[in-house]
Amino acid sequence: MTPPSEQSKAKTALPERLRDLFWEYPFDEMSWEEDRDLVIGRVLSRGPWETVKWLLREVGDEVIRGWIERARGRGLSRRQLRFWQVILELPPEQVDAWLEERGPDPWEHRVG
Repeated sequence: MTPPSEQSKAKTALPERLRDLFWEYPFDEMSWEEDRDLVIGRVLSRGPWETVKWLLREVGDEVIRGWIERARGRGLSRRQLRFWQVILELPPEQVDAWLEERGPDPWEHRVG
């Protein structure tokens, strides 16, 4: 059995399925405890659906909602933010205000 002092120092490694999302970081040195906000943001903004489902199981709706509210939606595209607005029942006027703060989206009216 590991002594309590060593248990408290132990870090929870991130699941291997997240490695590709953190190519620019030393993934093996990352931990859930130290990198939680980064992991949540990266999974929500760039993760495939399987990693989003993992995150939902891991932390639940309230933690994700809290992260989005603290970040004021930054890091998420307009489309992603509107998705989470519906899923988490974020007040539309709150999300509208965050998007207004960002200004116009240069990609919104692109031709292609």
